[in-house]
Amino acid sequence: MESMPTAVIVALLMGLVSLAAAWGIARWKVLSKDPGTPRMVEISDAIYEGAMAFLGREYKTLLIFIAAMALIISVGIKSNTLAGLGWRTAIAYLAGAGCSMLAGFVGMSVATRANTRTAHAAQESFNKALNVAFPGGAVMGFSVVGLGLLGLSALFLIFGHSLGLQNAASIITGFSLGASSIALFARVGGGIFTKAADVGADLVGKVEAGIPEDDPRNPAVIADNVGDNVGDVAGMGADLFESYVGAIISALVIAFAVDAYRPFAGSIIGYAMSLVSVGIVASLLGLLFVRVKEDGDATAALRNGTLGAAFLFMLGGLAVTLIFFPRIGEVSGLRYFFSSVCGLVAGTIVGLVAEYYTTGKRIEGIAESSQTGSATNIIHGFGLGMRSTVLPIFILSIAILVAYHLGGTLGIALAAIGMLAITGMTVSVDAYGPIADNAGGIAEMAHLGPEIRKRTDSLDAAGNTTAAIAKGFAIGSAALTALALFTAYVKGVKVVTGFNLEMNIMDIPVLVVLFLGGVTPFLFAADTMAAVGRAAFKVINEVRRQFREIPGLKDGDPSARAEYAKCVDITTAGALKEMIRPGTLAVIIPIAVGAILGMETLGGFLAGALISGVPLALLLANSGGAWDNAKKYIEAGHFGGKGSDAHKAAVVGDTVGDPFKDTSGPAMNILLKLMAIVSLVFTPLIWSIHKLVAGLF
Repeated sequence: MESMPTAVIVALLMGLVSLAAAWGIARWKVLSKDPGTPRMVEISDAIYEGAMAFLGREYKTLLIFIAAMALIISVGIKSNTLAGLGWRTAIAYLAGAGCSMLAGFVGMSVATRANTRTAHAAQESFNKALNVAFPGGAVMGFSVVGLGLLGLSALFLIFGHSLGLQNAASIITGFSLGASSIALFARVGGGIFTKAADVGADLVGKVEAGIPEDDPRNPAVIADNVGDNVGDVAGMGADLFESYVGAIISALVIAFAVDAYRPFAGSIIGYAMSLVSVGIVASLLGLLFVRVKEDGDATAALRNGTLGAAFLFMLGGLAVTLIFFPRIGEVSGLRYFFSSVCGLVAGTIVGLVAEYYTTGKRIEGIAESSQTGSATNIIHGFGLGMRSTVLPIFILSIAILVAYHLGGTLGIALAAIGMLAITGMTVSVDAYGPIADNAGGIAEMAHLGPEIRKRTDSLDAAGNTTAAIAKGFAIGSAALTALALFTAYVKGVKVVTGFNLEMNIMDIPVLVVLFLGGVTPFLFAADTMAAVGRAAFKVINEVRRQFREIPGLKDGDPSARAEYAKCVDITTAGALKEMIRPGTLAVIIPIAVGAILGMETLGGFLAGALISGVPLALLLANSGGAWDNAKKYIEAGHFGGKGSDAHKAAVVGDTVGDPFKDTSGPAMNILLKLMAIVSLVFTPLIWSIHKLVAGLF
């Protein structure tokens, strides 16, 4: 029996430290603050109740899917041909799903309480408001990495001691599958909810009724604020949770699947776990860099936190490499360290490129084009989004080549780990955005005054910029994680089938499925975009009905109250109904392709999906972010300001971009990773069914 690397135990302890930090931040930095006036608390409670009700109904819906998947995985123990599956893998699957759900619950519970406290703090100063909003997001960030690392290392310890490290590495792939299952539904369901509410609120409120954003007269305003949380707190957290654990697991699988690494697998596992432990420490210390002077630049402060954490990770990772893992086999550990640095640098650059294309002269150009109508706004923004894909793909390609040159297939997995090592900070920065946005909504609805709204708008502007960076980072991490999992699948097939998986692009079946894989992200995007449209249609009709039937509501009569709960119910029902089809297809399609056409063909299918899916995700995220910021640029007083024809055109462009950047684009990340992990986990099942199918023909 191999000895368990000490680093796995250290990783478990670091998971506990991260969770303790999340609890302490929530207790002393957020919940201890004054929530404000009774009206502010009333609005915040409505957002909290709506968000938690949606999350509860979403999780109840998912329990059926989770139970069915666990059953399918567990019955594999009855057949020797399905040795990679079984009840242990089912337990790992349930643990992965449970940890992801718990992280979403904790993070969103605190985020929806931090909003009113941020708005109240903004009455004192900008700096105090930031010091509530950012810690509120940090609870989600450190819950994600804490539960991910704790669950993964605990399972590895349990199964590693009883079954050996190689079997444990195979079994805990189920943990990643469970995380991916929740992530897809959370991202798709949350994305449909938030954008259906946003589109309904904007088109009827801003364009038709001519009332401000977050105006309490708008019946969809609470649903809109709820959506910010279920999409960008729970959704983004689940997204990066699965990337985080998927990257770690890919390294563990490759350590045993490649003959050259197998003699040193224990050292490789210890090294990978050490890197993620250093990442948690770096993220915690990175919190100290998020500081601003009064009325300072919140965007710069948040960026400093991310860059500070990245720098500290590189220092810590280098120290770990030199002290604990100076040599793995015949290769210096420094080569593996620099592989991880490639991923971190690439992720940072991809995020900054996303910021470049969603700020400055680029959005000013879109705003200027809005003077001639919605069509030119959309054409300009879509073209900008297409151009924005080139540099990130180039950067990712260089990072992959360098990582492979330095560390082989393991280098690719370590690059993914390096990119995701500071996930605690990345998610913290992203989850800050909805809190700041909600704080502005509460300030508007509670009539706190223009000076307070100006401060919350500054916080929100920083959140929009950092959200673009986080989305770029998430797409980059998805690309590397999906590639690492794809590599693990290719190498893992030999363990199950006994033969090397060699894909030849000149083989007609492989060439055909490259096309089929390439078109799958477009099908998925079409499904999610159409889902937003259908759900938004119902919200729009409901808002119009209330304006028409409730006397004095549209005119601002104080005695007229909008029926907020109805819009929340409509968006909840629509999101839960619409998320089933795309989520189910992501699991069924790779199994069907491999079972019918074979393992090589499935590899070609995954490669085709990865090649088209990453640029498509970048296009959707960056064009949507640019349209949003162009609208805000006009609202700041340029090209006629609010109410002008240019503003109306920009609102339409922003409305088109909403499902781009917050539904279809982010969900693309999870689609790629989920199809790769499904292929990896179900390799024994796919191989067995394919042998039966091949025997029939």
